[in-house]
Amino acid sequence: MIPPGLIIAAPASGSGKTVLTLGLLRHLKDSGVTVASAKIGPDYIDPTFHTAATGRSCVNLDPWAMRGESLDCLIRNIGRDAQLLVCEGVMGLFDGAASDAGSSADLAAHAGWPVLLVVDVRRQGASAAAVVRGFATQRGDIDVAGVVFNNVGGSRHAEILRETMASGLPHIPVLGYLPHDHAFALPERHLGLVQATEHPRLEAFLGVAAKGIATYVDTDSLIALARPARIVKEGPSALAPLLVPPLGQRIAVARDEAFSFSYTALLEGWRGAGSELAFFSPLADESPDGAADAVYLPGGYPELYAGKLASGECFRSGLKDAAERGAAVFGECGGYMVLGKTLMDGAGKKHTMTGLLPLSTTFAECTLHLGYREARLTAKTALGGKNALFRGHEFHYAGIVEEGPGDALFTCYDARGASLGTAGLRSGKVMGSFIHLIDRG
Repeated sequence: MIPPGLIIAAPASGSGKTVLTLGLLRHLKDSGVTVASAKIGPDYIDPTFHTAATGRSCVNLDPWAMRGESLDCLIRNIGRDAQLLVCEGVMGLFDGAASDAGSSADLAAHAGWPVLLVVDVRRQGASAAAVVRGFATQRGDIDVAGVVFNNVGGSRHAEILRETMASGLPHIPVLGYLPHDHAFALPERHLGLVQATEHPRLEAFLGVAAKGIATYVDTDSLIALARPARIVKEGPSALAPLLVPPLGQRIAVARDEAFSFSYTALLEGWRGAGSELAFFSPLADESPDGAADAVYLPGGYPELYAGKLASGECFRSGLKDAAERGAAVFGECGGYMVLGKTLMDGAGKKHTMTGLLPLSTTFAECTLHLGYREARLTAKTALGGKNALFRGHEFHYAGIVEEGPGDALFTCYDARGASLGTAGLRSGKVMGSFIHLIDRG
């Protein structure tokens, strides 16, 4: 059975979605409610905080990069044993890949979930109602069913907000507010929040956030807003869709603080297709499983650990051995950089990587590379046949010092279909690019 669900969205990034979501998840868990969660869009970090708050895996739902049947399969199964599904939005409610395509609003329309709008009112009073009205009326296929105000300055400020909403938008209830309080802040770095495992006092923060929700938000009314997803077609019975073809029968998957950006649904899809996964830690100088016929190096923060990776003799020799015996080796973003010859960190120090691809990268001069991508294979690989199409996302600050000569892995297009030329490299069965693959096209 699909549990009732709702989407927590906002007019813009930085409005307080994540803090509200985490506090709500932990409060519900502490109250005995079995709650599942999801995160909209290409995000590896927020889901780890969701998992910390609930004790269960969080799944990404991406209405641009995922096929409709993939979304429906995930929605159908993510909360099958839960009483409630809470889905955190991405950026502003209507912000997507191209215009509002792939936005939180798109998922709300697809699933039929109501939207709880989180509005930051640090510099607003009665004007906040106009913001809510605009978001509630922008599209006729979504339902903004409630609002929570964030960064409220005190009881008088809260009273003004409630009064103006009651007079102008009586059909949209104010379910509460969160006061302006530095205790609700989360540490950040250039790719967003620091990872959950790095938060020095995560449990204390979740406790504070949960207490804030219990004190200031009408959670009973919030739960009452939720509705089961509208799934038009019954799909396969698999617990996760096959988003990307498995690289092999036994896949060695790098997993630690340097290689933490792998989607749960992608890995579970591989398991569902019959592949075995063997995890290893390059930072602990572990080699990939010697019996593996494929190795997957996901993204993460290799630039923060470049010295340690460079000194990991067992990891580097084991990866080279895997390539020499004909295993498929695939690196995404950070994994792609580690497959290269050198990586220069932010301090300008050059570190020797594995040298399996003719690539050198640098963080000494950071430039943002951001956006959804369509990627088509230039040749047959472990990922599929020539011209096989994927959708994914690119988000990094690394610069390319040298890329090639060699064969490109993909021809690449942005979310509007504009050509971006080629992307990535392949050499034998070793391949990689800066694109995080999300689903087949």
